[in-house]
Amino acid sequence: MMVLQESGEMYLETIYVLSQKSDYVRSIDVGEELNFSRPSVSRAIHILEEGGFLTIENGGALRLTELGREYAEKIYERHTILTKCFVALGVDQEIAVKDACRIEHIISDECFAALKQHFAEMGGKANQPAVAQ
Repeated sequence: MMVLQESGEMYLETIYVLSQKSDYVRSIDVGEELNFSRPSVSRAIHILEEGGFLTIENGGALRLTELGREYAEKIYERHTILTKCFVALGVDQEIAVKDACRIEHIISDECFAALKQHFAEMGGKANQPAVAQ
């Protein structure tokens, strides 16, 4: 799987989350969610399209490709589980979400898998339904 920079991962994750709420996700929706300018969003979307992570349909709808969806699901799972781990440790929800958002982009697959397994063995608190961003 191609490696993206943190910003590319944030865009994919945001498109993924928005697509869970609506079948029609546009660049403007992504920009509003991330509070980014139109030119920044436009440039990022085209980079993701060129990388094979998404397609832009007639009318401007963004659709994740299989590659894009797999990548976005990986990042979202990290965000969700890290947030739940931190909350289970007693960290305030808002701080847990912010820290998880930073860590999800740099944690190794090996470290994340070990953390995920550990919390699953400790009662599964980290494997409950997803949390909002």
